[in-house]
Amino acid sequence: MDGAARPRVTPVSDFQFGAVATETIEDSLLHLAQQNERAVQEAAGRMGSFRETRIVEFVFLLSEQWCLEKSVSYQAVEILERFMVKQAEKICRQAAVQLSSNGKTESPTWRVLREQLFSKFVLRLVSCVQLASKLSFHYKIISNVTVLNFLQALGYLYTKEELLESELDVLKSLNFQINLPTPLAHVEMLLEVLGYNGCLVPATQLHPTCLTLLDLVYLLHEPIYDSLLRAAIENSTPSQLQGEKFISVKEDFMLLAAGIIAASAFIQTRECWSQVVGHLQSITGIASESIAEFSYAILTHSVGASTPGRQQPVPPHPAARVLRAAASSNT
Repeated sequence: MDGAARPRVTPVSDFQFGAVATETIEDSLLHLAQQNERAVQEAAGRMGSFRETRIVEFVFLLSEQWCLEKSVSYQAVEILERFMVKQAEKICRQAAVQLSSNGKTESPTWRVLREQLFSKFVLRLVSCVQLASKLSFHYKIISNVTVLNFLQALGYLYTKEELLESELDVLKSLNFQINLPTPLAHVEMLLEVLGYNGCLVPATQLHPTCLTLLDLVYLLHEPIYDSLLRAAIENSTPSQLQGEKFISVKEDFMLLAAGIIAASAFIQTRECWSQVVGHLQSITGIASESIAEFSYAILTHSVGASTPGRQQPVPPHPAARVLRAAASSNT
């Protein structure tokens, strides 16, 4: 890395809960829940395809190298995910149009566009991290010089103009809407509400563990959600249709946040686990069995532990009920 001044990272210990008025918390929670509901309803197609472990690890390591806050890491992953999905859909549409016009089985345009997308992937990833850093007001943004030096160290020779064009391409593709909700925002909101509701486990105690588990869920995204899918349909070999219907669960950040907090509570103080799950159910409206099932999946893939809720039946989360209906009609 170059010798540029590094931005200040806010230590986890500096994070404060209980400093905001209850009316503000209520409005923020409602707004976040509405955003999450829209995201779940609109989830379809290739969403989630680019939260692959190696990609997420690259973003996390780069953010750590540049001393960025954890929120930037998650924001960058979500920006990159949505941008790449948009690009993939665009390529498929263009290829489909060309195939229908010339009657060939394979489109040359498809190959060219795919190669262009692959060749610029690292540049796009770095641009997403840089854009995410610009959304925060807690520290200096990552400069173009720092980015170009990093890319040069990897063997990529780009100019400042190409870097700016890459950022603009990402922004245009997403209609300049890059301030996306992240699972971390949901986790911290629920922790805030838990504090006001008299949860026995302090939010400041749960917060660091939640961050660690959220990292793990991002890095083990596919195995964790695959295990949830198999549990939801009570079948070890899900069909393609069942997998497509499960995309809505993968985009449900409120469910993810509740599962993260429940798993953290189980690690911290098992005797308070049931109370925490009860609070989460009353706050989010998500069934306690669904929260328990998610926390079980997280714990199984992280520390190999099981939660008291593992003996519960398959989670009655709405998406899970849809999956079971699909399973009965497609097996």
